[in-house]
Amino acid sequence: MGETMDIANPSEEHAMLREMVRDWTKEHVEPQALEHDRDEAFNLPLLRSMGELGLLGISADEKYGGAGLDATACAIVHEELSASDPGFALAYLAHSMLFVNNLSFNGSEEQKARILPHVCSGEWIGAMAMSEPDAGTDVLGLSTTAVQQEDGNWLLNGRKMWITNGCLDDNGTPADVVWVYAKTGVDERGRVQMSTFLVEAGMQGYSVGQKIMDKTGMRASNTAELVFEDCIVPNANLVGSPGESLLHMMANLEIERLTLAAMALGISRRALEDMNRYATERTAFKSQIRDFGQIQRYIGESWAKYRSMRAYIYDTAQHMTLGKPGHRLDSDGVKLFAATAAKEIADAAMQVMGGYGYVGEYHVERLWRDSKLLEIGGGTIESHHKNITRDLSKDPEAINR
Repeated sequence: MGETMDIANPSEEHAMLREMVRDWTKEHVEPQALEHDRDEAFNLPLLRSMGELGLLGISADEKYGGAGLDATACAIVHEELSASDPGFALAYLAHSMLFVNNLSFNGSEEQKARILPHVCSGEWIGAMAMSEPDAGTDVLGLSTTAVQQEDGNWLLNGRKMWITNGCLDDNGTPADVVWVYAKTGVDERGRVQMSTFLVEAGMQGYSVGQKIMDKTGMRASNTAELVFEDCIVPNANLVGSPGESLLHMMANLEIERLTLAAMALGISRRALEDMNRYATERTAFKSQIRDFGQIQRYIGESWAKYRSMRAYIYDTAQHMTLGKPGHRLDSDGVKLFAATAAKEIADAAMQVMGGYGYVGEYHVERLWRDSKLLEIGGGTIESHHKNITRDLSKDPEAINR
């Protein structure tokens, strides 16, 4: 029999990427993770430095400075970063997946040629702005508007909330470039027409409303409210044609959810590693605590969940074609399972480690706090329930394929 394939490292290139990112994370990300979580500080220089590794444009075309890699590679990077610092990994996801990947597959040649080299190098940091103070999952309920003026430019008005990388520091410096969804009217059937705009730092009327503080987790990423007040956006910064936002969202949400699930995998792997080590090192009643049935249950169930999500994530990645929708059933399914499983594994690790699991020095309490966002961001678990059930109604044969 030939060698069996590792689904998480299906090629030598993928295995080399994982080794490189794991070594870089150990050297550069791990030492700063506790401090930046505690201080609610975003390590902007560290994120910019990933441009030198070719990771900021991991899925972008090489001619624009990207790496041109696939969904599996995207998942690998997010897993490895999240095993050390999920908050930093979230900032990376907002830049590389929500902005760079979006532009790579939906932007015009002119837009890609002008902007991608800056974001792939780390000179510019990008973000995506969809959620608002009063609208999240209900995308068609967005109130931000864009009205085209006589000179062809667009006048953008509204507020966007919970925007990762929305501000780059504590001085209100906004993201260098933001992928913004706005309402531009209604179509001939009376449906809301959503359009996509590229808003760049320095454009009149674009500013940071506030940096969101006191988050439960993901504190090493900056989250902001962005304000667009009579913001003038050139027509050249309209992505595609008016009304095409839902097309842009559909494919990009799939890679977003896959990479969020990969973040859950990294969290789970680290929590499992720490709890397993502690169960060997800690003794009670003259035995290692791993000899006790209650501890064995925590470790055993965590291992099974970890291996299950690993297989599901990389199977989904292998079948995903970046830039093309059609994988929602599994991109929703994998995030639904992995997000909750990661929270449960981190919780089990805290329980096994007792008081040590409850303090920042031992990582797992941070992993536990960070994991909760994965049940909310990038689609709530309730939205995944709805989407999966709806898709299985349309395609019941998916169960038997």
